[in-house]
Amino acid sequence: FTPLSEKLSAAELVDFLNLYFSHVVKPIHANGGVVNKFIGDAVMAVFLNPVDGMRASLEMLKEIARFNQEHGKRALILKIGLHKGAAIAVTLNERLDYFGQSINIAARVQNLADAEEIYFTRSIYDYPGVRELLKDFVVSPGTAQLKGLQQETQVYKVAGAPSLAAPAR
Repeated sequence: FTPLSEKLSAAELVDFLNLYFSHVVKPIHANGGVVNKFIGDAVMAVFLNPVDGMRASLEMLKEIARFNQEHGKRALILKIGLHKGAAIAVTLNERLDYFGQSINIAARVQNLADAEEIYFTRSIYDYPGVRELLKDFVVSPGTAQLKGLQQETQVYKVAGAPSLAAPAR
């Protein structure tokens, strides 16, 4: 994001971010998620269950791949992290926000991802229905030492956008 913001004028950057967010937010809403907040070029969303979060993540990758294919370059990149757990919901400045260890873990798991990758924790992988969604993908297990946690965390990676020919649902 920072290199991009150095190349574009303020108006061009706003247009670009609006386009980027429109491709990311649509799958979130379509799968029952709620956008909690935008943090620079990142989006924090909450879902009631991991199946909806994973489905939205796969659709986001597909949306970004479609956009990049139409524009003939890798104009947009997406790095996704998912984690399941309890969070503290607090209203601040008339806006709902989420805090807690689960939120911290989700952010750190997202930091592991590179372009067109989804990283997620075992709590997501073990949730009923998630593995079925991932049956056509290569899922790579691993461990990561996440900042603030003493023990390594079991993580999984899905790389690459789903086929543009495949149905979204």
